[in-house]
Amino acid sequence: MPRPQSKVELRQQSQAQYQKLLAFVDGLSPELQQTDFPAGTLNRNIRDILAHLHHWHLMMLGWYETGMAGQKPAMPDPGYTWKDTPALNREIWARYHERPLPEIRTLFEQTHGQTHALIEAHSEAELFTKKHYPWTGSTSLAAYLISATASHYDWALKLMRKMHRQGWGT
Repeated sequence: MPRPQSKVELRQQSQAQYQKLLAFVDGLSPELQQTDFPAGTLNRNIRDILAHLHHWHLMMLGWYETGMAGQKPAMPDPGYTWKDTPALNREIWARYHERPLPEIRTLFEQTHGQTHALIEAHSEAELFTKKHYPWTGSTSLAAYLISATASHYDWALKLMRKMHRQGWGT
């Protein structure tokens, strides 16, 4: 998947990957949506993946809010560095793993909408100019939004398809 280079591409890829992801989930039986994947992944089922995506949306939204208020956000999350991402992802899993899939899906859909609204709210220059906002460091706002949406959705869909090929639900 080529990295978006414009607001139009970012909007289109974000929505297209989101729709592909949900179409894949919706194409599964309700039983399979609740079935764990074969062993070997942190995110053990659809719920875990959608919860992971939801929480990364929340972090992106928090970074944005803090950064736009003129402060430096704690990235990726307070108490974690980027090197600690595996531990952070385990903590995210622990936070959500007992919640029901319908609730997690609703949360994911809500935060996708909020994240997508940020894309819509900004001009091409605001999104793609590196260092436009001090809180984004040497990169652009779009880089964070791509990671939280299109790229992350692509990862999720690939993981689900891989698990399906490995016999999940058969």
